Amino acid sequence: MTAPGLFTADRVAAMGSGPLYLRLRRLLEDAIAGGVLGEGEALPTERDIAELTELSRVTVRRAVDDLVKQGRLIRRHGSGTFVAPSVSRVEQSLSLLTSFTEDMARRGLTSRSEWLERIVAAPSPDEMMVLGLSVGDTVSRLERLRIADDVPMAIERASIIGSFLPDPASVTDSLYDALDRRSARPCRATQRISARNVDEREASLLKVATGEAALYIERVSYLPNGRVIEFTRSVYRGDAYDFVAELKIPER
Repeated sequence: MTAPGLFTADRVAAMGSGPLYLRLRRLLEDAIAGGVLGEGEALPTERDIAELTELSRVTVRRAVDDLVKQGRLIRRHGSGTFVAPSVSRVEQSLSLLTSFTEDMARRGLTSRSEWLERIVAAPSPDEMMVLGLSVGDTVSRLERLRIADDVPMAIERASIIGSFLPDPASVTDSLYDALDRRSARPCRATQRISARNVDEREASLLKVATGEAALYIERVSYLPNGRVIEFTRSVYRGDAYDFVAELKIPER
């Protein structure tokens, strides 16, 4: 049950200056951060919030919409609006080349993917350069939203040399398992990690606000014979991932 006295005109007015919807949004954000509104707790209806705070329903809807886009609130059709569960941070080692499916299974998390694209196409200039392809070659492109325990974690865009994966639709779960079946599983990779802000499409998929911080990772993977086979570009939620590397101190 929502804490009594949370939604009042005085509480909204105490949220500083700025448009009314921003004040209400700050009130909701503070209530969630402080545990006044707990995970899974239902909010009053937008009509009730409007009456309690003496705001218009348009103002209330805008504040709630912003928090839904940020992933802090969840709308369930026919049930109402609820406080979203917090995101547990995941540690991933930078010294092991494993798939997302394998990573999540080791942590006891239930993983799944939503396919955004699986096509065979002519390589882009970047793909030609990284994968060592020529005009007339093909690449299999696989883009998917990676989800762990119903929380969107990353957008992964993989490009595989077409001759090693002629049918991208054959990948149903783990890409590396599919490559392994074709004796083409990579054995090592190089990764470049940088910080960036998510664009509108990425924010919508990851359930965060546009412009939120994220980790952008480019990975180039190699076969045992040194041949490049995979070029993957991924966007990871900045609030959900910690990448960990073990460093060795050189001997004198």
